[in-house]
Amino acid sequence: MTGELINHVWQSTIFAIVVGVITIAFRKNRARVRYWLWLSASLKFLLPFSLLMSLGSRFEWTPASDVMLAIPPAALTIAQATQPFLETLSVGSPAPSVRDWTAIAIFAVWACGFAGVMLTRFREWRRIRAAVRASTRIEGLGTLQVRSSPGLLEPGVVGLFRPILLLPADIAERLQPPQLKAVLAHELCHARRRDNLTSAIHMIVEALFWFHPLVWWIGARLMEERERACDEAVLSFGNEPHDYAEGILNICKSYLESRLSCVSGVTGSNLKRRIQTILTGRVARDLNVPKKLALAAMAIAALALPVTVGVINAPRMLAQSQLATLKFESASIKPCNAFRKAGAQDWSPATIFQSQCTTLQRFIQQAYGLFANGHWNPGSSLAVTGGPAWTRSDLYEINAKAMVPQSRATMNGPMLEALLKSRFQLEVHRESRQVPVYALRVAEGGTKMQPFQGSCIPRDFDKPPSDADCGTVRGYGNGFYMKAATLADLCAGFSVLLDRPVVDETGIAGRFNMRLDMSEDRESLDRPRSLPAVSDPAASPPPPVSFDAAKAAMKNLGLNLEPTTGPGEFIVIDHVEKPSGS
Repeated sequence: MTGELINHVWQSTIFAIVVGVITIAFRKNRARVRYWLWLSASLKFLLPFSLLMSLGSRFEWTPASDVMLAIPPAALTIAQATQPFLETLSVGSPAPSVRDWTAIAIFAVWACGFAGVMLTRFREWRRIRAAVRASTRIEGLGTLQVRSSPGLLEPGVVGLFRPILLLPADIAERLQPPQLKAVLAHELCHARRRDNLTSAIHMIVEALFWFHPLVWWIGARLMEERERACDEAVLSFGNEPHDYAEGILNICKSYLESRLSCVSGVTGSNLKRRIQTILTGRVARDLNVPKKLALAAMAIAALALPVTVGVINAPRMLAQSQLATLKFESASIKPCNAFRKAGAQDWSPATIFQSQCTTLQRFIQQAYGLFANGHWNPGSSLAVTGGPAWTRSDLYEINAKAMVPQSRATMNGPMLEALLKSRFQLEVHRESRQVPVYALRVAEGGTKMQPFQGSCIPRDFDKPPSDADCGTVRGYGNGFYMKAATLADLCAGFSVLLDRPVVDETGIAGRFNMRLDMSEDRESLDRPRSLPAVSDPAASPPPPVSFDAAKAAMKNLGLNLEPTTGPGEFIVIDHVEKPSGS
């Protein structure tokens, strides 16, 4: 947040300098043009370019379907039923927050400055309001209300949306009629151009960015150009320069100047320079056609450029935004002594990530395999190689907190991956090798599967399972019942249950209702799975289902499971270090 503010202030500073250079090219033209140029520099402090860039980034042409692949629901359900220590996400007590005292101190200083500016403005405004309340209404000038005040405040226009011309009660006695006429023309010019409203906008900028000297310098330039613009208008109406100058000087001698820039008087800005300009009787030129076109082009470019940048950089900005949110705000990693399953499952997006007590290899399987890129990948989830022995023997538990609620797949996948890279200095690469697999093929006599009739909806794993979900799995005494599942779901699930990945070579599409009788291996399914003993860290854990039991279950469906070889993807650990602390 602090970095964004510094970047915004820096952009506004550069923009103001550019405006200052541009005003030099318009110095012989109407002051009103320069006034609007300086006002744009003031408004830049209220309108960050990042907002316009984010507007452009909304024109994103990347299809949402390319970002996330579907998760085969049957495979994940079977994995959850047979691998209890792969389930890591649960909701617990929030981690204690750490206060950033530096940010608090900076905010406190800014708040004191903001309060001081606002208090000063409020005191001046109360003075003006008291003068208005003590005034009496007199004959107006057209639609402009005019009031006579008994105080010594100079004549000025008060109010933002319904301006009032406030005149000293004895002004007619202190000014000659031609002088009064010129002064009134000056105030009418302020009212017609709504100078109070634009000045009030800059007062907001001054209060918010009181620490920036350039903001106060822009305010002085706005005041100068505002008064010069009205001086030019008064002279263009045919008023005598000498009478007008005398009227301004008499007001300076007799009355007090308002300190509020949103009260448009007649004596503001550099008075000596103004009098010199008035007495020469010079009226600045209007913009010619080339300068009008140049000014319009610059105005369009100032708005269109950041929007264009946002459109061009939309994919990169989106990736950076996602990367920033796919990191835990805080996390602790502590050694532990025994396998522990995580707490009860919460089906809603959460901010708390609490893992079971398990090995680093299991966490790598979790992040890079099971939930890699937010989708199911059963083959690589069982193929992690390389690295020292402690990655397969030492046990750790992770407690982390996300900045915003995240889905289960996001926390268990890319966010866990980023955490492992940061805290374990983990570096991996992927390799494809020929590995033993089981090929699922159609048995002699054809399949015996029951086609699914009706419709189903894709499973959302951040919500409780429903009978309307595709690929639902229900366990019963002797096995599993899969509803509206594809053969790809079946292969993905048994890739977890067996000691090899299962590859679908049937070529059969569609969804089926399948009953998988695992009675021949019920003892193996009921037995809790465990990792190899520490004394044998290179060994692999035994599969929960034997090949013979799986082959018998497939035979009942008219399918055959045959050992063969095929390509397999491996996650190879290139570098890893033990975490230095929690």
